[in-house]
Amino acid sequence: MNQESANQIFELITNAENIVIVAHKAPDGDSIGSSLALYHFLSALSIDSTVCHPDKAPDFLEWMPGFSDIHTHEESSADVENHLNRADLLICLDFNSPTRVGKMENLLRNFEGKKVMIDHHLNPDLEFFDAYISEPPVCSTAQLIFEFIESQDKLESLNLDCAACIYTGIMTDTGSFRFSSVTSKTHRIGAHLLEIGLDQSKIHERVFDQTTEDQIKLTSYTLLEKLVIKKDLEVAYISLTQEELAKFDAKKGDTEGLVNRALGIKGVKMAVFLKEDVEIVKISFRSKGKIPVNQLAQEHFEGGGHLNAAGGKVVGKMNSALHKLVTILPNFVNKNKATFNEIS
Repeated sequence: MNQESANQIFELITNAENIVIVAHKAPDGDSIGSSLALYHFLSALSIDSTVCHPDKAPDFLEWMPGFSDIHTHEESSADVENHLNRADLLICLDFNSPTRVGKMENLLRNFEGKKVMIDHHLNPDLEFFDAYISEPPVCSTAQLIFEFIESQDKLESLNLDCAACIYTGIMTDTGSFRFSSVTSKTHRIGAHLLEIGLDQSKIHERVFDQTTEDQIKLTSYTLLEKLVIKKDLEVAYISLTQEELAKFDAKKGDTEGLVNRALGIKGVKMAVFLKEDVEIVKISFRSKGKIPVNQLAQEHFEGGGHLNAAGGKVVGKMNSALHKLVTILPNFVNKNKATFNEIS
């Protein structure tokens, strides 16, 4: 982490009178974890802050310390707008462009105070921010929050609430520490969190062992009926329409991890999950090795992300999204045949 940038951000924090922490829409474990970790760290320093997100996180993250303190624009737009209007410092976590906050975009663009970014995604809009930490190689924004705290010699202020949020962010954004973005530094951070008393097994249980009956039925249906494996391409994909999701009363977060189930099949080197929403189909891409699914998402599906984990969309219904995907896949695989062949 760049020490000068970290010092600049910490100075902005200590000089601010009213801080708002924002993360991207469709929140995940890293966006919630990094937001609440910073929130708890600042509280330990007697610095007040408010967490304002575009929309609510999945139910399996509701246990996280401070979750109930999050204000969402989806549920109370006037409340969030009021907090932003009173703030003089905006800290943007786990996203690097105002386009990633949905209906809050204009609020961020019209914000008159200082804007800070701490993030690990590619292609940041650096001109939008007054100060930033941008580290795409780092596995998660939650790890960057730990490194930021460490850079200011403030690890003694990292309490168990903060630790739980950091660990959750790292764990969920690394597939439980299995992705190639995990480094020895990541494991040393985990070790530190355990050394101060964190019960990591309880966090795994709270995140992964709270499956509902409907979610089990949805997963079973999806893997049995909707999984397509293209053995010639070494690619698997799954699609779920709005009708299918409604049939199993699917809630936010219920399809989490399905794309990784497909990627985990022997012989599959790339997986795609398509989920139909109102007027658009959301797409998640995962890959092994050096297969650049972020390029596929960016070039063809109005998206982007990391080398092995990216997202995109198609405007329209599932049929058109599937047609586009199966049309593009052979060319993408042939173009990247060398990287596919590197994976045993």
